[in-house]
Amino acid sequence: MTQSAAPRIHGQVIGIAIAAALGGFLFGFDTAVINGAVDALADEFALSAVVKGFAVSTALLGCAAGAWFAGSIANRYGRVPVMIVAAALFLISAIGSGLAIGVVDLIIWRVVGGLGVGAASVIAPAYIAEVSPARVRGRLGSLQQLAIVTGIFVALLSNAMLAAFSGGAGEVLWAGLPAWRWMFMAEAIPALVYGLIALRLPESPRYLVLRHDEEKAAKVLETYTGEIDVVGRIGQIRSSLNNTEKESLRDLVGRTLGLKPIVWVGILLSMFQQFVGINVIFYYSTTLWKSVGFDESSAMLTSVIGSITNIATTIVAILLVDKVGRRVMLLFGSLLMALSLGMMAVAFSFATVIDGEVALGQPWSVIALISANLFIVGFGATWGPIVWVLLGEMFPNQIRASALAVAAAAQWLANFFISTTFPVFSDISLTFAYGFYTFFALLSFFFVLWRVPETKGMELEDMSDEAHVRRGT
Repeated sequence: MTQSAAPRIHGQVIGIAIAAALGGFLFGFDTAVINGAVDALADEFALSAVVKGFAVSTALLGCAAGAWFAGSIANRYGRVPVMIVAAALFLISAIGSGLAIGVVDLIIWRVVGGLGVGAASVIAPAYIAEVSPARVRGRLGSLQQLAIVTGIFVALLSNAMLAAFSGGAGEVLWAGLPAWRWMFMAEAIPALVYGLIALRLPESPRYLVLRHDEEKAAKVLETYTGEIDVVGRIGQIRSSLNNTEKESLRDLVGRTLGLKPIVWVGILLSMFQQFVGINVIFYYSTTLWKSVGFDESSAMLTSVIGSITNIATTIVAILLVDKVGRRVMLLFGSLLMALSLGMMAVAFSFATVIDGEVALGQPWSVIALISANLFIVGFGATWGPIVWVLLGEMFPNQIRASALAVAAAAQWLANFFISTTFPVFSDISLTFAYGFYTFFALLSFFFVLWRVPETKGMELEDMSDEAHVRRGT
């Protein structure tokens, strides 16, 4: 196999990776914006606990559908057009959700936004992996998670500011509309920015080779990635594609329960990322912190602080991922998450119910607060960014987009299950809920130990269907 010289790290590749990761920003914003609005909209539409949980998580069904179809669309029309469509969906959802007249159409608009989130969750990591040099691919791939957590932070911050300006999420702010509606409509601004930037991005060189446009592929490799041996790299890409003319879901079929082993690894990675309960913190944190004695303003501020912690730990992950490797970071994260979640389960076992509301006294309210932020540290530095890095790079070229689509769809379905069941689990007891997440955090450690591959420093063209799955080799 022809070996190319070590590529220079061009500023252009960092720029286009950041631009592509803006989809992650909208991903984070769209999924977290419900946090500050959920109690106010539940009061306005008189929602029961079950309907409230469904309204919060129903967008995730759209996410699953968007992820499922994004791979096929990206293989047919290219990576960049999918980004543009996702931006349009975000824009439509922002305006529709903000002007919803009832819970039914609110759910419809949230599903539309979910389609955009699902598409962005597939296309951003795939695109970044396909344009990045191997030796910095982990760092650039981690930009997806950094963008997600930044989007979460901006959503929570804008929620808190809008609620503060109006005197509460349910109070009128501008144009006779309550603040919670403006929380949704604020997303229209980054959606427009993302769409305009996506129009200027170059297409993935691996997609261009698949479509036999090797002249354009060579230009992208040379101009954006600093590839010296462009002819050699294109030859590697062409060889890894195995002359596949059209990638489809049929390419994922294998002997292990109907799918190739590496596809199952991607699916289970995605499910474990959600079954530790991270999105319970992001979707319900304002409600959660009210239970430990905070008023609405303090609860929103605490959620913002948690999101800042998530950003800081993601930056740590970016600095370490190409030095330490993927597996070690995931193993450490599993243990830290299990410890912190276990402490939350213990803390809430001392909770009392006052007028139907869960309340924690001292010192357990402080322990719960510290444990929740320790959990965010463990997730933000490991499972948050590393799973997206692996999903973008671990699959062979000829199945990458389709396999990533299936894994991402599984992730959104798992997210839907966790988000929908949290109100039910919390009605049983918060100890039960956090005990459930603790169990899966522990189980994720052994899954990584036995089945997750190490991909640090490997070229995408060297990824195989099965060989690198066995015991993480």
